[in-house]
Amino acid sequence: MSKPSLPQGTRDFNAATVQKRQYIFQTIRSVFETYGFQPLETPSMENLETLMGKYGEEGDKLIFKILNNGLDNPQKRAQINEGFEKVVAGKNSTAITERALRYDLTIPFARYVAMNHGQLTFPFKRYQIQPVWRADRPQKGRYREFYQCDADVVGSDSLINEVDLLAIYVTAFEKLQLPVEIKMNNRKILLGLAQVCGGEDKLIDLTIAIDKLDKIGWEKVKEELNNKGFDLQQQDIVERYLTISGTNAEKINQLAILLGENENGKKGIEELNYVLSYHNATGMDKHLVADFTLARGLNYYTGLIFEVKAIDAQMGSIGGGGRYNDLTSLFGVPNIPGVGISFGVDRIYDVLEEKNLFPASIDQSTQVLFFNLGEEEAKIAYQQMMLLRAKKIACEMYPEKSKFDKQFKYAEKKGIPNVVIIGTDEVAKKECSIKNLLSGKQSNVSFNDLPDFQF
Repeated sequence: MSKPSLPQGTRDFNAATVQKRQYIFQTIRSVFETYGFQPLETPSMENLETLMGKYGEEGDKLIFKILNNGLDNPQKRAQINEGFEKVVAGKNSTAITERALRYDLTIPFARYVAMNHGQLTFPFKRYQIQPVWRADRPQKGRYREFYQCDADVVGSDSLINEVDLLAIYVTAFEKLQLPVEIKMNNRKILLGLAQVCGGEDKLIDLTIAIDKLDKIGWEKVKEELNNKGFDLQQQDIVERYLTISGTNAEKINQLAILLGENENGKKGIEELNYVLSYHNATGMDKHLVADFTLARGLNYYTGLIFEVKAIDAQMGSIGGGGRYNDLTSLFGVPNIPGVGISFGVDRIYDVLEEKNLFPASIDQSTQVLFFNLGEEEAKIAYQQMMLLRAKKIACEMYPEKSKFDKQFKYAEKKGIPNVVIIGTDEVAKKECSIKNLLSGKQSNVSFNDLPDFQF
């Protein structure tokens, strides 16, 4: 028998890890709900047609497809063989696969809105915390199974929604005590750049190339633009665009000069200024950075786009999102504008761990261990333990009668700070001995007073 193993890009989580992850989930969830968002869950799998074609050519390659049931049916052998040939050639075949694991939470949310728009109250604000799957190459901070935490607003064109979503980012990361930089750009600005460089049809090639700037550098991006038909003059415009620098105001002024009278560029700049003006007043603008190298190469974004980076951490983006005014029309329901953000929980976890920012108390689930000193003593100890549990104090009892040393070591290894000892003498006196293992302080407390004891 081979040694047990995990699929590449997936992980087991022990108790300490789960507790730290729950701390992240609960922190973000509390912020979502403070801002008026309600929870939603969608299935782990979607129909393949729901997902394909929504993430661009690069994203479609990373979708995990699920094989159909019944592929062992001899009567369908010819159809199945033909289907496999199509799949190997990079095409889809309903004979082989009709479903896939969700790639993100945004497209399933758009599908949900399209199916239920008649029953929803708009603007509809939802948050979703669930796992997603991508057939990516695993590396530090990049997994094939990972959680996303999304917040979206649909049914409103107002930029107040973008203002609010940026405030959610700032508030959540402040609660996590994680310093971040939130980068901002606008797809209208990128569209304006594409038009200045020769035409709207160049937008997708342009954004895909720019999105790779951090990974491959300008020279490789330039090669890619050249291969996509951008001439030297157009490449020079893109280079000038990507080297804009200074404060937010200085960068926006330089951009306005570069794009000139282009209407899409002017509209994108106007929207960027609108959001920044709100947060100049809230004081959150110190976390916001206008970054025109930000492209987020997903086809469905149409307006402002965001990306979050942890400051002084060896990690890629830990969050991102933007405006997608035409998303539900992909499912036959036009004219429902939307905007959303996503938290990359697994990357946030790695950064908090790297920077030692998790609170020390997170992994202390059990607060009190009751010693087991014999059958009769254990029954009385159990009754006292249940009184503490009723007060929402996390307790457990050592399951077997054992030597003191063994039970003390158990408490120490599990990080349980308090032990309660009820032996023969304590039963006779109707009291218990409580020892705090951190301070070494020991107290004798009557059974009647135990439920109110401050551990």
